[in-house]
Amino acid sequence: MSTSNNSYFVKAIIFVALSVVIFLTFKFLLPDRLFSDEVGANENILMDSMALAAQSDTTADGIVPLQTDSTMSGDTLQIDENLDPTLSIDGYKNLKRFYAKLRKLEETGTGKIRIAYYGDSMNDGDYIVQDVRSEFQENYGGEGVGFVAISSLSAGARASVSHQFSKNWFSQSFVKVKKPRRPFGIDGQVFFANDPGQTYWVRYKAQSQPHSTQLNSPTLLYGRGNNSNAYVTIAADKDSVISKGLNPSNLVNTLSLSSRDPKSLQVNFNKADSIPIYGFNFDNGKGIHVDNFSVRSNSGLPLSILNPSLMNAFDKVLNYDLIILHYGANVLGYGSLNYSWYEKNMTTVVNNLHTCFPNADILIISTADRALKIEGTMQTDPAVVPLANAQKNYARKTGSGYISLYEAMGGKGSMVNWVNNKMANKDYTHFNGSGSKKVAKLIYEEIDKGYTKFKTNQ
Repeated sequence: MSTSNNSYFVKAIIFVALSVVIFLTFKFLLPDRLFSDEVGANENILMDSMALAAQSDTTADGIVPLQTDSTMSGDTLQIDENLDPTLSIDGYKNLKRFYAKLRKLEETGTGKIRIAYYGDSMNDGDYIVQDVRSEFQENYGGEGVGFVAISSLSAGARASVSHQFSKNWFSQSFVKVKKPRRPFGIDGQVFFANDPGQTYWVRYKAQSQPHSTQLNSPTLLYGRGNNSNAYVTIAADKDSVISKGLNPSNLVNTLSLSSRDPKSLQVNFNKADSIPIYGFNFDNGKGIHVDNFSVRSNSGLPLSILNPSLMNAFDKVLNYDLIILHYGANVLGYGSLNYSWYEKNMTTVVNNLHTCFPNADILIISTADRALKIEGTMQTDPAVVPLANAQKNYARKTGSGYISLYEAMGGKGSMVNWVNNKMANKDYTHFNGSGSKKVAKLIYEEIDKGYTKFKTNQ
């Protein structure tokens, strides 16, 4: 090899090395919530391995596609194909327990309703959910942002509560891990303070979001362990720092952190190794509370591995009346218009949720519209309608309510209009802040239509 060729080879190696260093540097500087404004960003949407396995009907990373007996899968279940689970048609009947409690709350001003809102990157940073929460609390009462995890990829982008945490927490998510050290918490995550020689901390501060301007009745939720030495130190606003011990004797344990509703709160965890830590709850115990359990890249299928016994324990503490499933963005775009695999496996998911939260009704929200460049113009992804139909079918099979977000936002071609009207990002998939507010309004209005139908037919 000539000296000239050697020189070019060395330069090429240096260029590649510098490129890697620059990429890694910018990767860590990028904000947590980042959706490209460029067309074609859809390829960056991920799908969890359980969905990949179920789609191909083969194993992926050792995960076997979801299996269930035929009575639960819907294969032999007799379903009236004429039954429409849409709330304003037949589906309001599937939310009758929720609507009955809503009516009692409306008429008497007493009682408490809790909603679990499961989703993906559409709800990242509390998008959509924070405005659904505000709508309910404005009309039926309730103060507080609800459940907040120990850490979050989107904490820096969340407007409903300021959220900071130390970087030494060990976390596991049901999107990435099949068998955690301890069962996943109610949001599909579990956290550990592994090193007893270190301090682990979280810090929250209430913001200006309506009905969430204080950290109402701050309460820690944690799991069972053999550690009798663990304790937390609590700084609420400018009060004196206090110390409280942890008693990890039950599947789900609670610890009240303040006798009042502070604006800011810091909690330090000491010698808490081996104890699963789940998160904090902030609510005033009245009206309606909506918890955001969104996890990026989630197809919804990981909900099938939530542990019913642990979820029953969470339910005894938090008392859920409605479970909302809002998925779709991470299931689109994989080259197939056949979503029977998703319909079947999400039927299993919903049946597991009925076991986990036996007193709660379930509401399915369909995929939104999404646009791709087809023959030179941005058009609705051909997979959107088949996926929305599959979601409607598993709502029908499981006795769940159903909202077609695709139709509510305008149907075919609507995402292009939303982008043109500056209510969605130029990835033609995700809504921006103003668009999220409008989507929340559309969802709330559909729920309210079902409630009106329920009252009319009582």
